[in-house]
Amino acid sequence: MPPQARTLTRRHALRAVAATAAAVTVLAGPAAFAAADSGRPTTPRDAVQRQLDGLVGESGFPGVLASVRGPDGRVRDYTAGVSDIEAHRPVPRDGQVRIGSNTKTFTAVVVLQLVGEGRIDLDATVEHYLPGVVRGHGNDGGKITVRQLLQQTSGLADYDDVLFTKAQDLVDKSHSYYEPRRLVDAALTNAPHFTAGPNWEYSNTNYVLAGLIVEQVTERPVGEEITNRIIRPLGLRDTYWPGVGEQRLRGTHPHGYVGLAPGAPWVDVTDMDPSLGWSAGQLVSTPDELRTFFEALVGGRLLEPAQQEAMMTTVPAPGFEPTGEYAYGLGIASHELPCGGEAWGHGGDIQGFETRNLVTRDGRGAVVAVTGLPTSEQMLAEVNESVETALCASNH
Repeated sequence: MPPQARTLTRRHALRAVAATAAAVTVLAGPAAFAAADSGRPTTPRDAVQRQLDGLVGESGFPGVLASVRGPDGRVRDYTAGVSDIEAHRPVPRDGQVRIGSNTKTFTAVVVLQLVGEGRIDLDATVEHYLPGVVRGHGNDGGKITVRQLLQQTSGLADYDDVLFTKAQDLVDKSHSYYEPRRLVDAALTNAPHFTAGPNWEYSNTNYVLAGLIVEQVTERPVGEEITNRIIRPLGLRDTYWPGVGEQRLRGTHPHGYVGLAPGAPWVDVTDMDPSLGWSAGQLVSTPDELRTFFEALVGGRLLEPAQQEAMMTTVPAPGFEPTGEYAYGLGIASHELPCGGEAWGHGGDIQGFETRNLVTRDGRGAVVAVTGLPTSEQMLAEVNESVETALCASNH
């Protein structure tokens, strides 16, 4: 795998392989746009809308959806581009998208709730909960703690690097079903990248293991635990854990695409099996509901104070994103905004969709979802910058 691709995959699921396509495929036709208060008519374009229009007209993404809450509590939903590049239908406001690695934050919340209930110890080893699972090729679950899984300091290799090695895999394997243990076993064919503890490196493997620990402790499916502990209490009606073999999005949604080579057309991968992400990347949500989740989390509504403090205790996360410095907690990252102040979020990539999000303690929040995986670092940076623009513009 090219060096650029290997760097990217470890940050977010599947971005790596998409990065092998170095040029932007530009959607033909004018960009469609709309900015509206939730449930209200369209309003004139603003700084946020101009940024999102640029993601279509300049960066080349097929479509964009966004949800932004200002400090006054007002929520505005945005769209740009088209939902379907064949039919040129408009992007649905607050439509369902696959949220990829944002699933990790949901998984981390469940683990930390179980810590608060005395059922999981953050400093117990993986071997304690999953005897014999992490072994071979220098891997040793007896030397890795639950905390190190959640903080991405385990040193375990990422299964993406084994299962996805070329851009065409994004299409060819989009309907493949992966058992969680198959994902872990793929990663363990590689030696660990470093001894657990001193370094940071993004690996989806960590969060599949965290999901397996949840199932071992609760004797229930991790998706059910996420649903009962987070989705239902927050009233997230369009957020769900896809069932085994479920490949179609249930509600109103835009199409999702991947680009496989410079200048190549976008390939529609809307229908796909998200099991490759499992507790590291399987969930479906909308920009509004994903923002609601992160606002509730950062606002202290999902965890007891001790577990909240543990989640938001960070370590440096070099290379987590190409724009600015980030620090990684337990399934959530902090970032200093260019306009000042600290924001929290995660982000996620999976076939067809990329989402980026940040929320602040003073009540601002922004989620931007694009309907194609970036094919360059520049495209990725522009998505991140759109989230920063949304938060900084809403503060004025």
